[in-house]
Amino acid sequence: MDAKTNPDEFYAKLKTQLADTSMWPAAYLYKFIVPTDRAKAVQIEEIFDNMGAVIETKASRTGKYTSISINVKMKDPDAVIKKYKEVGLVEGVISL
Repeated sequence: MDAKTNPDEFYAKLKTQLADTSMWPAAYLYKFIVPTDRAKAVQIEEIFDNMGAVIETKASRTGKYTSISINVKMKDPDAVIKKYKEVGLVEGVISL
């Protein structure tokens, strides 16, 4: 989501796209980038705790950033968006 996008409009559009392209419940792949800081990665991992998520992290070439990929079965588009909003509260996170 870029700085010019209204978050409500962005999430409404995402919800429509998710509803139109998947049968729910469905596996969903989240991708995030955070400044390399184990505490930030742990914050994100805790948001998906006890959900059966497969979480992979990878440091950037320079080690300045860490990408976090989370594959998890989600109930519906609203559940997907709820998690994006929770992760959005982590300082410095970029959602892809």
